[in-house]
Amino acid sequence: MSSPSSTHPTPDPGLLGEQLVAQWVATKGGTVLYQRWHCRFGELDIVALNAAGDLIFIEVKTRQPYNWDSDGSLSITRSKQTKLWKTAQLFLLKHPQHCNRPCRFDIALVHCSLRSPNQSVPTGFSRAIAGYELTLVNYFINALEFNQRL
Repeated sequence: MSSPSSTHPTPDPGLLGEQLVAQWVATKGGTVLYQRWHCRFGELDIVALNAAGDLIFIEVKTRQPYNWDSDGSLSITRSKQTKLWKTAQLFLLKHPQHCNRPCRFDIALVHCSLRSPNQSVPTGFSRAIAGYELTLVNYFINALEFNQRL
C-alpha cells in the first residue's frame, strides 16, 4: 500500500513560482524558451525572449511572506552570481543562434503561501496554483550586468 505522499506529491513552491513568472512573461509579450535549463555549472530558472528579441535569463526566488532574506534577494550572493554567469555562458555556447542577441539577467521575487478555500485573490499578478497563492512581488530588470560576449 502506498503512502498518501506518494500518491499526491507535495507541489514544489519553487517550481510553482517559476510557472507564475513564465505566465507573467507571456502576458508581457515574451516567449519562454526554457525552464530549469541546467548544465554542470548550475541551472537557469527561465530563459526567455522579450518582445524586442532580447535574451533574458530570469532567476526566480520564491519565498513565504515575512521571510528572513528580503524575499530571496539576499540569497543572490557573489558566488551565486558567478554560477549564473558561467551557466549563461555555457547556454550561449550550446545555443549559438542566441549569441548575437542583447542579453540580460533579471530577478523575479515571488511570495507563496497556502491558500484557504475562501481566500480572495490579491491585486497584482497573482495565481492560485496547486493549493498555493503565488504573487509576483518584485521584478528587477537587468539586475546583474551582462557585458561579456563569447
